[in-house]
Amino acid sequence: MSSQTRISKAYETARRISFNDSSKFVIFSDCHRGDNSFADDFANNRNVYYHALKNYYLNGFTYCELGDGDELWENIDFKSIFEAHQNVYDLLRLFYAENRLHRLVGNHDMVYRNERYVEKNLYSYFNKVTGKEEPLFPNISFPEGLILEHEDTKQEVFMLHGHQADWMNYRGWKFNRFMVRAIWRQLQIVGIGDPTSPAKNYKELIKVERRTKKWIIDHKNIFTITGHTHRPRFPEPGDIPYFNDGSCVHPRSITGLEIENGEISLIKWHIATTEDGTLKVIRILLEGPQRIFDYKTD
Repeated sequence: MSSQTRISKAYETARRISFNDSSKFVIFSDCHRGDNSFADDFANNRNVYYHALKNYYLNGFTYCELGDGDELWENIDFKSIFEAHQNVYDLLRLFYAENRLHRLVGNHDMVYRNERYVEKNLYSYFNKVTGKEEPLFPNISFPEGLILEHEDTKQEVFMLHGHQADWMNYRGWKFNRFMVRAIWRQLQIVGIGDPTSPAKNYKELIKVERRTKKWIIDHKNIFTITGHTHRPRFPEPGDIPYFNDGSCVHPRSITGLEIENGEISLIKWHIATTEDGTLKVIRILLEGPQRIFDYKTD
């Protein structure tokens, strides 16, 4: 199966939801939430991420997480991740309870394609305070794709993780997971990155982007958003409409995309120092806002 076929499959099986110019979405991916050890890349940005996500929750946004939310290559089970970042999952649970959470599968959480695994680990959790099993994400599922369809213009916004354009991280993910657990996790602690990851291998990154762009061109320039490479992308109208939200494991910052008022923006959240020496989490607009309709092709 080629990368083009894999992306097409993600499109054809995608969850579809309608939206309009009053809808509000925030899009993050590649959080790689871990167990709060030295190898947990998310730990450095967890306070920034939590603050940003709480802001979006209070302001009525729907959260779309485009895969690799949980780091299940380095970590054997979800329980250790949940216990390390329970405040984050408590917040995600609020989104989910209000039907404002959509999570896609990525290569680092590919086990979420297994419905039995998801049911066992994510439907509920053991509350140590009450001593009872309580709902976490009951009946949650992890499709490969998500399509937003505009109620008036019928324009589609197609989202996927992006590993569909990367054979080793789609078909060979179990081998890559073994290598990460056996070798690269230990080397990461001393600062050596995994060369199989497109986020850390520029040549692989370019290949993934080129294959994704080819699919977009061959399918009438469908507005497409991915993660996976960790490299933010925000094209101008008239260019190939290939967007990337970046990641939540940049050094000292997270990047994402916002959709609001029928417009899309690339944003960054990070910790800044005020004049009086106070540390503050702030949002910075990197690109946009740009009307989504400006990318529509006939």
